[in-house]
This record gives sequence, structure tokens and C-alpha cells, in this order.
Amino acid sequence: MSAHDIERLALPVSDTDLRGLALLLIDAVDSGAAVTFLAPLSVERSEEWWRKTLDSSLPRAVYLVARDAEGILGTVQLQPAWPPNQQHRADIAKLIVHRRGRGSGLGEALMRAIEDAARQSGFGLLTLDTKAGDPADRLYRRLGWTVAGAIPGYAHDPDGTPHEAVFFYKPL
Repeated sequence: MSAHDIERLALPVSDTDLRGLALLLIDAVDSGAAVTFLAPLSVERSEEWWRKTLDSSLPRAVYLVARDAEGILGTVQLQPAWPPNQQHRADIAKLIVHRRGRGSGLGEALMRAIEDAARQSGFGLLTLDTKAGDPADRLYRRLGWTVAGAIPGYAHDPDGTPHEAVFFYKPL
């Protein structure tokens, strides 16, 4: 399977996929990516987070993964808004590409695939946030996302350093 073969993750996930997602998240944290967690992140804590996230999914949530010979290489999520007056909107979350797949265009392929999945699911507006200046920040701008604003000190890097978050939206 090439790095750009992307599939929808079937729920409930297998133990192998749960472990693969956990290891992907750990790789992101270990490489300094701002993906919610502080370092160090244990396999047990990462699996627990994935299990809770997947088990508590709202209807219409979508989880995409890309695989290579070593396992899960990348992922991205579509998380529908829960308020009744926002059923047209979803958040994009946890765009993660393993270090061994970075620079291959996989992040862009995952984003295009999740946007297509959002359209097919009837969403008309997507939102997301990312660390200012990160490669993902540049990717979203290149893919036509609009900056809504930025908040200094919004979150922390895995080492505890505060960073500015940029908030984006994209009408579909």
C-alpha cells in the first residue's frame, strides 16, 4: 500500500489499529508536534485516549488512516459539532503524519480526503486550529482555508512551552 492510500477506519477498531494509532500519536508528541499532549506520553495513556475518543464518537464522525508496511502512517478526524444549531459544521482534528511519512504529501492527501468525506456527509462548514507557524499552518493556508484569528498562549508544546494557535474555517 502506498503512503497515499487512505481508508476510513472501521469502528470498533482492532487491537492492532488501536496500538498503531497510539504509536502514531506518541511519535507526534516525541517529535514536538502540538497535538494536545505533553511529553512523555505512554502507550497506555495514548491507547486510553484513542479508545475514549473512538468509543464516544458522534454519528457522522469520520476517522481516516493511511498505512505503510510498518503500520498506520497517518490519520485525520472529522468531528461533527454537537449543538443542534450547528449540525452543518464539523471540526477537523488530529491531522498526524508519522515522521517516516513527512514530506511525502500525505498530510495534503489526508486533508483532501477528509474534506471530501465532509462534503459527502452533508457538512457545509469546517473549522480547525493549529500551532502558528507549524507545517500544518502553511498546509491549511495552501489548501484554501481562511484564518479566523489567533490566540497567543492558547496551548503548550509537548515540552510545556506555550504557543499561539491559529483558528481556520473553510466553507464547502
